[in-house]
Amino acid sequence: MPEQNPAVFFEVFNEIGIIEQLSRAILEARLPDGLIAPHFTVLNHLCRVEDGRTPVDMARAFQVPKTSMTHTLKGLEAHGLVELRPNPDDGRSKRVWLTQAGRDLRSQTISALGTEFARLAADFDTDRLLAIRPVLTDLRIMMDAARDP
Repeated sequence: MPEQNPAVFFEVFNEIGIIEQLSRAILEARLPDGLIAPHFTVLNHLCRVEDGRTPVDMARAFQVPKTSMTHTLKGLEAHGLVELRPNPDDGRSKRVWLTQAGRDLRSQTISALGTEFARLAADFDTDRLLAIRPVLTDLRIMMDAARDP
């Protein structure tokens, strides 16, 4: 069995963090004025896991304070990208629904990233990315499960 070196997590997370910063800049350059990466990640989350979530559920999923999520949702709502509707299960809260404009913006942004992705693919062997994706997915699943009590 290989030696278990806990410091490797720092090294890997450090690389992931730097990649996240670089990829955020690429993403934000393609978003309309007034929108930033957290706005896009909410749109992407709602497309990926299904909309109709409560702001509290979303704050937990993103591990941010409810006030931060509320601020992000208000920005998306002001741009017509989400709707906040009363929660039929709890009159004190709301649920978040994507608008067609929100779905369209997500799709358009992903399409706009195509040029940058093609440039990266020309300079980097995508087979190497495909090889590490299962490892990254397993790590995400394990860490996601460990954060929930």
